[in-house]
Amino acid sequence: MSLNELRTLGRTGALISPLTLGTLNFGTGAAPTGPAESIRIIKAALDAGITSIDTADIYSQGEAETVVGQAIHSRRDDVFLATKFHGQMGSNPAHAGNSRRWIVRAVEDSLQRLNTDRIDLYQAHRPDYNTDLLETITALNDLIRQGKILYYGTSVFSPAQLVEAQWIANTNHLTPPVVDQVPYSLLVRANERDVFPITQQYGVGVLSYGPLDGGWLAGGYRVGAGQPESSRSAAVPGRFDVTAPFNQGKLHAADALAQLAARHGLTLIQLAVGFALNHPAVTSVVIGPRTEDHLTDYLKAADVVLSESILDEIDDIVAPAVNFLERDAGTVAPHLEYPELRRR
Repeated sequence: MSLNELRTLGRTGALISPLTLGTLNFGTGAAPTGPAESIRIIKAALDAGITSIDTADIYSQGEAETVVGQAIHSRRDDVFLATKFHGQMGSNPAHAGNSRRWIVRAVEDSLQRLNTDRIDLYQAHRPDYNTDLLETITALNDLIRQGKILYYGTSVFSPAQLVEAQWIANTNHLTPPVVDQVPYSLLVRANERDVFPITQQYGVGVLSYGPLDGGWLAGGYRVGAGQPESSRSAAVPGRFDVTAPFNQGKLHAADALAQLAARHGLTLIQLAVGFALNHPAVTSVVIGPRTEDHLTDYLKAADVVLSESILDEIDDIVAPAVNFLERDAGTVAPHLEYPELRRR
C-alpha cells in the first residue's frame, strides 16, 4: 500500500488518498501548531501524496480553516477538501447545531475562511438531538443544488441514526449522506460491530480518525512507565490517567501492542495506522500531526501491510468490537450521559 494507491470514497466515485490530513492542531492562540508551521505541514503532506484534508469550523474557532485556505489556494483542484459544522462558534449558543438556520450561515463562513467557491465534503460534526434530521438533510441537499458543497456526511452518528438518514433521504427523493467519520484504532473497535457493516451496506465511505487514540498508541503509555506528558492528558486528565482503575485495561493493551509491534520490527505508530487502513470499510485514515516530524512518522506508516498472523495477534490483545471507555466512541448518547433521561 502507498499514498499513490487512491481509494474510492463510498459510492461517490471520488478518489482520495488512504491518509487524510487532519487539522485539529492547526491555528493560532491555544492551537499546538502555529500558522507558519501548519502551512508547511499541509504543503509537505500534499507533496508526499496526501490528496484529502479534513478540518472543521470549530477548530481554533475558524483559524484552522483559514490556515488551510491559505495553504491550498494555488492547489485547490488537487485537494479533496472536507470541513464540518455543528460546534458553537463564538459566545452565542445559537451559532451552533444542525438546523437549517445555522447551516446556511456556517457554510458561508467556512467558504470565506477556506477561500474557495465549494466544499467537497460538508459533515455534521455531531448529531443534533434538538433538530429534526429531515431539516438537516434538506438544508444540505439545497447546498448541493446551489453548488456550495458537492457531498455531505455525518460524524459519530449511531447505527440507528445512520440508517434513519439513508431512509429519510431516499423516502423524500433527496441525496443521502455518503460519508461517516468515526474514531477507529487498535484500542477503539466498537464501530466494527454495527457502524462499519451499515456503511458497507449503504455504500457510505468511512473517514476514520484517532488511529493513535489521542496518544495512547504513540508509544509512551507503558506499564510502569509513569504518566506521559501531553496536552490532551492535561486537558482531559481522567481519560488519560494511567493510575485510574478504569484505564488499566487500556494501559495493559497499549503495552502489549507496543511489544507486538517491536517483535515484528514495527513502530507502534506503524502498527496502529496499518491496522486502521486494513479494515475494508475504511476509505481513509485521518491523521493529526502537530509537527513535521509527526507527519513523517505517519507517512512511513502508510506503506505498512499487516500479515494475517499479526492481525490475529491484535485480536487476541483487543477483541473485535471492543471499546474500553464509552467516551472513546467520540460522543455519548444523551440517555447514557444524563441520568434523568433513563429514570422515571
